[in-house]
Amino acid sequence: MHPIRNNAIAALVLVALFAAMISASAFLVIPIGPVPVALRNLFTLLAGMVLGPVLGPASVALFIAAGLAGAPVFAGGAAGAAVMLGPTGGYILGYLLSAFVAGLIVGYPKPGTRTPIPRLAAAAAVGLLVVYLPGLPWLRHSLDLESWRQTLAAGFLPFLIGDAAKGILAALVAGRLRRTASQLLAR
Repeated sequence: MHPIRNNAIAALVLVALFAAMISASAFLVIPIGPVPVALRNLFTLLAGMVLGPVLGPASVALFIAAGLAGAPVFAGGAAGAAVMLGPTGGYILGYLLSAFVAGLIVGYPKPGTRTPIPRLAAAAAVGLLVVYLPGLPWLRHSLDLESWRQTLAAGFLPFLIGDAAKGILAALVAGRLRRTASQLLAR
C-alpha cells in the first residue's frame, strides 16, 4: 500500500522534516568556485532513500518552493528565482531528480523489511550522479563556458571525493532510517 494513504499526518511530518534538514544545510557550505561544496545533496539523497519515490521528492519540492518564495534556504542563505537562474540552478533541480531516482531504486519503506546494502549503495551512487544531469549543462550555459572540459573542472571533478563519502554515509544510515519511517507511516 502507498505510504501516504497509511498515515497522512506522519507522511506530512516526514516530508516537512526532510525539507527542514535540506534547508538547514544552506549554511553548511564551503565556497570553492561557482558551485560550493555542500551537504545538501546528502540530505536530498537521504530523502529519496528513506521516504521513497513520492515522499522523498515531495520534501525536495517543498524545499525548492520555500526558496523560490523567498525563504533563505539555498546555499549561503540565498533565496528567490535568481538562484534557480544562476550557476547552481540545474543542481537544485537535480536534487529533485536524485530523490526520485534513489527512491525508485530502494522503493517504498515497508514495515518489517530490510533494504539490502547493495541496493542502498546503488541508490546512493546513482542518486548522486543524476544531480549532474541537469546541473552540468545548466552550469555551462549560465557561465557561458567554452568547453565541457571547463564545465567538468568547475562543476564535477572537485566534488567526486566528497560525493563518494556522502554516498557511503547515506548507504550506511538509510536502512535504519527507512525502518523508522516505515513504522511511522504504517500507524
